Amino acid sequence: MHITRLALDHFRSWTRCVVDFEPGITVLYGANGLGKTNLVESIEVLGTGASHRASTLAPLIQQHAASATIRVNTSEAASDGRDPADTTYEITLNARGANRARINGGASHYMRDIVGRVPCIAFAPEDQRLVAGDPSARRTLLNQSGVLLAPEYADLLQQCTHIAKQRAALLKQLGQRADDAPAALSGLEIWTGQFIEVGVELTRLRASLVDRLKEPFSRIYAAVAGEGQQAELAYRPSFDEVLLFDQPEQELSRHFQRLYAGEVARGQNLIGPQRDDMTVLLHGMPAREFASNGEMWTLAWALKMALHALVAQERGIDPIIILDDVFAQLDDARRRQIMEFAQGREQVFITAAARNDIPASPGMHVIDVAQLAESQRLAHDPDAMAREFLENMRRSADAGEA
Repeated sequence: MHITRLALDHFRSWTRCVVDFEPGITVLYGANGLGKTNLVESIEVLGTGASHRASTLAPLIQQHAASATIRVNTSEAASDGRDPADTTYEITLNARGANRARINGGASHYMRDIVGRVPCIAFAPEDQRLVAGDPSARRTLLNQSGVLLAPEYADLLQQCTHIAKQRAALLKQLGQRADDAPAALSGLEIWTGQFIEVGVELTRLRASLVDRLKEPFSRIYAAVAGEGQQAELAYRPSFDEVLLFDQPEQELSRHFQRLYAGEVARGQNLIGPQRDDMTVLLHGMPAREFASNGEMWTLAWALKMALHALVAQERGIDPIIILDDVFAQLDDARRRQIMEFAQGREQVFITAAARNDIPASPGMHVIDVAQLAESQRLAHDPDAMAREFLENMRRSADAGEA
């Protein structure tokens, strides 16, 4: 599968933009602030439901706009040799209300119903946080992995998030009351039961994801870092009873009972999938404490490429790769290594501030984002086009008189 066209409305810096793409490697270059990362970020959001640059989707909507739209046309080769299948995917991010999605202009769906249909893996300098940062970055990776590899994951995560919010709201209410009202306590018991039920399912799904990522992660890290370099992954669920008991529900219920006073005092859920973590180990030690910057970069790369390998293996689709502003920080050997990897992929998007940061590659497509931005401005502003025409005429006349 590859993207043939991207269209944006009110997404980040792009009021409107339409750009066509080809399979293979596409380089988008230009000075910072022109919007090159915004273009590839929109593809990542449609593909995974999340962005490597923002913890929520609200900042992606242009200021003063009610919504932002991302639309991509894709082409996918048919397994039986017939003509490629062309599909249009569209998501609308709303400042108020639920985000929506359509396929081929059809019925409206929740956004979570189509994320993962255009599989996409993004790698950026910020991804060192996967090793050195707080657990939220690693949970985001787990969520993106789930969306790409388990059809039920997005809906399950939404359910768990909703239940956790409702339970936390009730805990705050209880903390503000002088006595434990029976109705509130009954409501808390109901939400706790639902939280345990959905949380157990989500924890088991995440445990399966980490188990499947372990082998390609260790293999890819060793291939990049060199023979004898050992890296591992370990899942650290907040509901650790799930990994200790075949039927953990009663143990979790007792765990919540022990935490009741603390949860009411703080007004928050003290355990649950929202507190999960995944440990990255280097030679058996926590990498966040012992790894160098170079090792953290390689570990983060191995994590993302392990996800790429797993999606390709389990879904039979070569995910789209986004390499966002990574080449400026690399030496020539590492640049060549990444380009060799990119040459074998169906579609890769690379952003760079300077074109010469990217090693030349046969068949590489290059887009000057400054020219793209100017063409979009003229295409959507008839007055600007007229002014540009008159200015060119004046320059031609001046040149003739000279």
